[in-house]
Amino acid sequence: MSERADPLATLLKDIRACRICEADLPLGPRPVLIADARAPILVAGQAPGTKVHESGIPWNDPSGDRLRDWLGVDRETFYNPEKFAIVPQGFCYPGKQKSGGDAPPRPECVQTWHPKLIPLLPNVKLTLACGQYAHHYHLGPRRKKNLGETVAAYLQYAPDILPLPHPSWRVVGWMKKNSWFEAEVLPYLRERVKALLGDRGS
Repeated sequence: MSERADPLATLLKDIRACRICEADLPLGPRPVLIADARAPILVAGQAPGTKVHESGIPWNDPSGDRLRDWLGVDRETFYNPEKFAIVPQGFCYPGKQKSGGDAPPRPECVQTWHPKLIPLLPNVKLTLACGQYAHHYHLGPRRKKNLGETVAAYLQYAPDILPLPHPSWRVVGWMKKNSWFEAEVLPYLRERVKALLGDRGS
């Protein structure tokens, strides 16, 4: 199928050429995402960090290593676009907050691109909403009063959405305080991923 006849390919080209937020991006625009209509799993994260901005590869950092461990998949599987679509809430590195952490994803992405992009991923059976910004977008009013309660209620959103904490270094302390996540949620997550990938996961 030619790019002209493929609406997803056309849209991805437009997204990667996007300059809507250019004046507000400290490192300039570099939209980072992976989307293929065949993918059964959608990874919805926050926004690229500096390492991802430099490489142009989503989740190409320690957070990505932790996420792949949670999923029980290797890099080759994770970066196969027929298996995983990777669509963060913001496509470009948003800069830092005064407190030192990364700034929230720019809202222009979800306003401009997500309503066009998500419907072009018709085979997605599981959306992994990583962090509060993804919870807000993909769960809306179904969220609980905080991240921990939302993640703990994961079966209420099954089987199509699984809310997760963001796998940054900050999650290590949270996991120690919430041992149920490793004992209950991660085994469920790995079984869902394995079932959806089937032979394609090998």
